Amino acid sequence: MTLDGRTRFITVIGIGSGDPDQLTLAAVKAMRETDVFLVLDKGRQKSSLVRLRRDMLDAHVTGPYRVVEAEDPWRDRSQDGSTGYREAVHDWRRRRADVCEQLIRDELAPGERGAFLVWGDPSLYDSTLAVLEDITARGNLAVDYRVVPGISSVSALAARHRIGLNRVGRPVHITPGRRLSDTLAALGNDDGDVVVMLDAQESFQHLSGEGTWIYWGAYIGTPDEILVSGPLSEVADEIRRVRAEARATHGWIMDTYLLRPRPHDDGPANPGQIVI
Repeated sequence: MTLDGRTRFITVIGIGSGDPDQLTLAAVKAMRETDVFLVLDKGRQKSSLVRLRRDMLDAHVTGPYRVVEAEDPWRDRSQDGSTGYREAVHDWRRRRADVCEQLIRDELAPGERGAFLVWGDPSLYDSTLAVLEDITARGNLAVDYRVVPGISSVSALAARHRIGLNRVGRPVHITPGRRLSDTLAALGNDDGDVVVMLDAQESFQHLSGEGTWIYWGAYIGTPDEILVSGPLSEVADEIRRVRAEARATHGWIMDTYLLRPRPHDDGPANPGQIVI
């Protein structure tokens, strides 16, 4: 991007799932070129997420910069139906765009470079790109932006469990937890592996688990990381227990898991493990 003295420039930087060492060289370079870091604060319970971002800045940015925060709009999470859920998300994103537009207008001068630090990879279940699309479509501000990819929680999960996401000649499917049952029904008994994200309902507990392995992780890449893997029928209760304890301790939880059917001709699975 070339500064033109009129346009406000934004870089959306993927910062991985929590470990400062997961930052790519491209991410560090983009951070060092940034004048103002824009942060949406999710409240006291998730203040550690802001602290992790500041730790990354302290570790990697040597020049002067500012960090400005705004309160992230409340989101209605009570909607169960697919239509109500989509409407709630779109409403939240519109209000988020209102906040971000004002933040960019008030805190970023024309010609300056701003940045959003996005957990994992900005392309996977994150709203920042949609919010910026909304802002640019409104036409109230001259805004240009680029994206620096990051290590997603999906990649980090596979690395921490020492597994590949795919098996020979088979696909990998990624779904939010609320769509897990529909996804499995559409796939049939064994048409690849399924990565599940955003599963507040612990949808895995409703599966029979017969012959299926689960590779689960929470707070991946942070000092609070928890990993559990093994036959679903044997470790589902353990995952529910440690998940509840972790949520009670921290006030929030971010977890991801892979479900892998185990056909007889597929060879041995990695040994189950519990790491807390």
